[in-house]
Amino acid sequence: MDAFLRQSSRVCPFLKKTSPTTLRALTTASTTTTGGTMSNLQVIARRCPVMSKALAVQSAARTRQFTSWTPAAAAPKKRCPMEGQKRGYVVPSKPAKLQVSPKVDAQADTIESVHLKAGVYDTSKGICPHGAAAIRAANDAAALPRKAAPAPSPVPATTKGTFDYEAFYNAELDKKHADKSYRYFNNINRLAKDFPRAHMDSPDALVTVFCSNDYLGMGSNPKVLKTMHETLDNYGAGAGGTRNISGHNKHAIELERTLSKLHSKPASLVFTSCYVANDATLATLGSKLPGCVYLSDSLNHASMIQGIRHSGAKKMVFKHNDLVDLERKLQSIPLSTPKIIAFESVYSMCGSVAPIKEICDLADKYGAITFLDEVHAVGMYGPKGAGVAEHLDFEAHASGRPEGTVMDRIDIISGTLGKAYGCVGGYVSGSEKFIDMIRSLAAGFIFTTSLPPATMAGANAAIEYQMEYPGDRYLQQVHTRQTRERLERKGIPVIPNPSHILPVLVGDAELARKASDLLLARHGIYVQAINYPTVPVGEERLRITPTPGHTEKYQVALVDALEEVWTELGIKRVEGWKALGGKCGVGMSQEEAVEVQPVWSEMELESERSRLEQELGGWADRRPVERKVVRLDEEQIGLKTGGVKAVQQQQAFVVEQHEMGRLVEGTA
Repeated sequence: MDAFLRQSSRVCPFLKKTSPTTLRALTTASTTTTGGTMSNLQVIARRCPVMSKALAVQSAARTRQFTSWTPAAAAPKKRCPMEGQKRGYVVPSKPAKLQVSPKVDAQADTIESVHLKAGVYDTSKGICPHGAAAIRAANDAAALPRKAAPAPSPVPATTKGTFDYEAFYNAELDKKHADKSYRYFNNINRLAKDFPRAHMDSPDALVTVFCSNDYLGMGSNPKVLKTMHETLDNYGAGAGGTRNISGHNKHAIELERTLSKLHSKPASLVFTSCYVANDATLATLGSKLPGCVYLSDSLNHASMIQGIRHSGAKKMVFKHNDLVDLERKLQSIPLSTPKIIAFESVYSMCGSVAPIKEICDLADKYGAITFLDEVHAVGMYGPKGAGVAEHLDFEAHASGRPEGTVMDRIDIISGTLGKAYGCVGGYVSGSEKFIDMIRSLAAGFIFTTSLPPATMAGANAAIEYQMEYPGDRYLQQVHTRQTRERLERKGIPVIPNPSHILPVLVGDAELARKASDLLLARHGIYVQAINYPTVPVGEERLRITPTPGHTEKYQVALVDALEEVWTELGIKRVEGWKALGGKCGVGMSQEEAVEVQPVWSEMELESERSRLEQELGGWADRRPVERKVVRLDEEQIGLKTGGVKAVQQQQAFVVEQHEMGRLVEGTA
């Protein structure tokens, strides 16, 4: 062997620089390829221009030996079991059925058997560290107590032996009742002429709604209602079909044009809901982009998760708002692979806000596109109400300069018409080619009846109203700050966040439901309990959303009611969570607490207040209307929590939401 190596090394550079020990190791170690199993030395030899030809000749000779064999004339004719086998290496005649292979428990091996399996036949000089580790692991596994396989769930059957569907449904519901996550619906009938009030079963059973997603009260805005009434009278109740079959009309065209203007995008597409918009768009994109990989925030909405799942594309979930984790995952994907970062601007159950600009930076760096869900932000942020992405460049958008802004850098924006705009429906905005592709391929768009004309006309009116008039989102922010400070004074645990949402931590599904029931039954305040799967177990909460209509009297009534309910049910306050080390940002130590800066800064709110005072004065001169005003002093606004400073307290007037609606209608 050594003599052969010395002779060969004179003509082969690889053999010249490789020791005999390494060569022996390469011959014993093997690699599995599409052609079978070969030694690592053979793998390297195939890269050599000389040896690769020799191996090819050898492989061809073996193939002929197996495939060209014919029996002698006198012998009985038999078919060779290897006939038709074209692989150059021996493989099993039948594919291994790995999916049905019986489970084999770990067995403790001897030193010799471990080394023999690795191709090492001489252990007289001791064992290697790898062999020792393998033996220890096998021995430890053998010593572990064996778990009995869980018994399969009994299949419900009827007396006839058929599957009992009703018993199955009941069993699933029993699980929901057992873990206290069963959902109860309340009969809440919101009153258009008495926002934010509603009645229950009977018109005289009045309650105050404090958990609506109609954040700005646009569902009862006079201009929106007037537009919808007129459209309903002229064009009827329904669309008449899909957009392809009689459902395409001027209302859809105008609405999509307005949405494109709102987000400064070339085109938009309207869906029946934003759940459908997210599902259909993400499913279509991921299924069409070759080898697409989704990078999805861990707190993304179910519609986004479902759309990614339906696409069949690979998905990587990054920790919520964690830029380091996101970049680590982006680095693991080839630059040439299509990548989509899917995330939200405002996360509705905790109120957190995404680092949108920084995510755009990572997308540019690693060749990804961005899909931003602005569902809980449209109408609420920015000079025109386009969302958080617009708000980040407030002055640029206010002056009509969207080029190069954060919103301009976002590739795809999805939003809803059913929250701050008070109607129903969803949409996506992006490039013309992207929108045309989704329009042409997305089943969730193609095969469903279009939104009714009155709904689209009302949504269009709501968007145009909010693009021109920021007073509602200003009032909503002020009322949110006031309510938060009142709750914090009582030790009610509000999860800190920079948005317009006030999640109040309860931490127990049954307690959250009882608190909600008591608020409604005793105090006439409707705040829905939020439990699993919307939030994790142990993080159950009440979700409060003040609106422009929740003035001081409603805020005081809410806080007093929560104080009483918290005391009666013994629900933990901030100090209680602090004693447990804190949770969801509540009761955290000074070292762990993170300072939260609201999206709407104090300076921006002051600027909006000054502008509103000037505009309202102009409207009053043109059309005198009896206005109900609210004086905002320092205590109401809440300076301790970063609220708005009263520039001139005696002259700080804010017109309530309904009066504002009438004023705008009168000057249109």
